[in-house]
Amino acid sequence: MEKHRAIPPGYMTVGEAAKRMDVTVRTLQYYDAEGLLSPSAVSEGGRRLYSDKDIIKLHQILSLRHLGFSLDDIKNRLISLNTQAEVAEALAGQADNIRAKIASLSESLRQLEALREEVLQIQSVDFKKYADIIVNLEMKNDFYWLIKQFDEQTLDHIRNRFDKDSAMAFMDHFMELQEEALRLLGREVPADSEEGQRFAKAYWDMITEFTGGDMTILPKLLAFSEKGSGMDRAWKEKQDQANVYVEQVLEVYFGRLGVDPFGES
Repeated sequence: MEKHRAIPPGYMTVGEAAKRMDVTVRTLQYYDAEGLLSPSAVSEGGRRLYSDKDIIKLHQILSLRHLGFSLDDIKNRLISLNTQAEVAEALAGQADNIRAKIASLSESLRQLEALREEVLQIQSVDFKKYADIIVNLEMKNDFYWLIKQFDEQTLDHIRNRFDKDSAMAFMDHFMELQEEALRLLGREVPADSEEGQRFAKAYWDMITEFTGGDMTILPKLLAFSEKGSGMDRAWKEKQDQANVYVEQVLEVYFGRLGVDPFGES
């Protein structure tokens, strides 16, 4: 009882805020450390407390992050919500995000209806296509446009290695590393520095996790990285910037190991 009395009305603990927005406590702590979202108050017992206004700001952060913006860019795009005009601007941005999701869900509906017509006409089911549509809906379209850039062989590899939860966790990790590459590049951290090489190892570990040791997937990843058409423009711009640093640190990393995983075996 004493714990609950220490929390003023209108506030929630970090755990409650994380549950409400379906993020982890670690994510909120990370955003606080990065200067993106700090709790509005601290309880008598030293617990970090968030308000409804903080929840709205968190929604802004998550929306921009899903659009591919780095944390540094998000800092410059957040709306303070101190005036009616600022609140109206935030609402307009949220409305734009919803319209984009409606358009994407409409495409899922079109695919479902087309698949239904195929089943009725040829009396068989393309279960791969059916599964892709389901994944599209389950992932709420946040990363589905990206996955569909892969060819059929790579998609089969993804289907065999990941379920919905592990795929989303992998994409979150990938986006975190992309943002880290942008931060290191912005700080001009040398590729051969200890910090740069720690990042190189983390990035290569991520690629190894994706391939599962199947090195035939690497050329597919290179081709995917170089593609431009059909990709979300904002995400592609961020990827190109991050890749500048990724290529630098991996060149040093593999040079020290004396291997060339992208070369012919």
